[in-house]
Amino acid sequence: MSRMSSLSSPFLLGFDEVERALDRVAKSADGYPPYNVERIEAAGEPLRLRITLAVAGFTAEQLEVVLEEKELTIRGRQVEDGQGRTFLHRGIAARQFQRTFVLAEGMNVLGAELKHGLLSVDLVRPEPARHAKRIDIVSRS
Repeated sequence: MSRMSSLSSPFLLGFDEVERALDRVAKSADGYPPYNVERIEAAGEPLRLRITLAVAGFTAEQLEVVLEEKELTIRGRQVEDGQGRTFLHRGIAARQFQRTFVLAEGMNVLGAELKHGLLSVDLVRPEPARHAKRIDIVSRS
């Protein structure tokens, strides 16, 4: 049995790429690290969003933020550092992660900041110029 997509309506044309991106994001969401997405509103300013990930124990050198096409990928890589140490209990493990966010057309990354174990990535979407285009109808007999 094939899966019916919410984007398979005959009125939604050309959204195959969006559907594939949504499938990729859904498969990679394992819950680590936890994150927030917040809207930052200021009167007269374009839409701004902030993604904040809880990355306690990671240094800036162990984190990577990459924007490729319309996908924002945040990776963290820690190296095991157990030489010369004897743990009686090990509850904090070195862990790797990858979080991917699909950005809407026109979203721009302003920058990233690591502070107190929280990685914040700021995004902005300038208000697009809206215009209508009249399509001429050709009559053929």
